[in-house]
Amino acid sequence: MKYLFAAALIGASLLSACQQQPNSSVMKEIEKAEAESAKAAESAAAASQAFLDQNKAKPGVKTTESGLQYEVVRAAPASKPHPGPTDEVTVHYEGTLPDGTVFDSSYQRNEPTSFPLNAVIPGWTEGLQLMRPGEEFRFVIPSDLAYGPQGAGPDIGPNQVLVFKVELLSFKKADGTVVK
Repeated sequence: MKYLFAAALIGASLLSACQQQPNSSVMKEIEKAEAESAKAAESAAAASQAFLDQNKAKPGVKTTESGLQYEVVRAAPASKPHPGPTDEVTVHYEGTLPDGTVFDSSYQRNEPTSFPLNAVIPGWTEGLQLMRPGEEFRFVIPSDLAYGPQGAGPDIGPNQVLVFKVELLSFKKADGTVVK
């Protein structure tokens, strides 16, 4: 993943140099960096698909029409409502790469976080609407429901599957009603 970030950085630097003084050696370096980046993105996509295929075969894992995979770790009473697409949720979560590398965790910060469901990646928007307050789910989010081919920052590469442990603590409806 760090190589992808480095390749992108080198490519941007070389492009800048090329715009100032174009020459064939600089252009060749740009083309080489772009080819390496594309090859790494293809490899990541294949690895992500293999992980998704393996995960969906596990007992208890459900897959939505969009490809989001989830399993219920802890259920809440069926009488509790689900949040809607514009409700503000309060959650505890831990996000990892398929290899278990943690890239973000409200548990590590010892502080839940709140956000409107329509302001996050599509996998979270869809997945949290399946939950009820008090439930804990494990989401496996395909890259097209996360950050896609562009990735996000130095930790989440292109075409990267993300794994989240999510606990829905409560949600607030548009009228201000808090549901716990």
